[in-house]
Amino acid sequence: MWPAAGYLAQNGYRGVVAKKSRNRRGAGPARSGASGRPASASAAATPAAATPASRAPAGTAQLTTPPAAEKATYAGQGLGLPERGPGSVASMPRRILALFIDWLLSMLIAYWLTHSQFWTIVVFAIEVYVLTATTGFTVGKRLVGIRTVRTNGGLVGFGWALVRTVILLTVIPPLLTDRDLRGLHDRASDTVVIRV
Repeated sequence: MWPAAGYLAQNGYRGVVAKKSRNRRGAGPARSGASGRPASASAAATPAAATPASRAPAGTAQLTTPPAAEKATYAGQGLGLPERGPGSVASMPRRILALFIDWLLSMLIAYWLTHSQFWTIVVFAIEVYVLTATTGFTVGKRLVGIRTVRTNGGLVGFGWALVRTVILLTVIPPLLTDRDLRGLHDRASDTVVIRV
């Protein structure tokens, strides 16, 4: 047996092919042979044994969709996280508040060190990178009670934290979230922000 066939069957894919008759143009009623009459009229005129109904022109097979999977009813269900309480996916207002706190703190540190706000982005990037890699918390996340973890529950680590931080700094991709409230930066680094 082909190795992937077991995986596909396990996930509900049965490999069913549905045949659909179409004429060469792909639209309108199918015409039979040289008579030029619609297929239904020619089928009535000829015996059923002469024109099998299961036969379709070559190249018209279509795959049917696999059975519909159970749809997630709340953010994080697909990741095996609880709906509410500790370990559930953090809401967007909490995440935005944490981001705002981290940005203000970075502005204060940048102004205190350099007497200029132009270094804010550098301070912010360093804070988010180092603290996310080592603890999963930034100062803002700690204050609002959320944390970044890998989807397997472990720490993010320095490599994935770098990927996550670089994408976070581009601003727009983190706003493009999926049903689990994971932005592109979370999906790229296989992380999720949860409540603690």
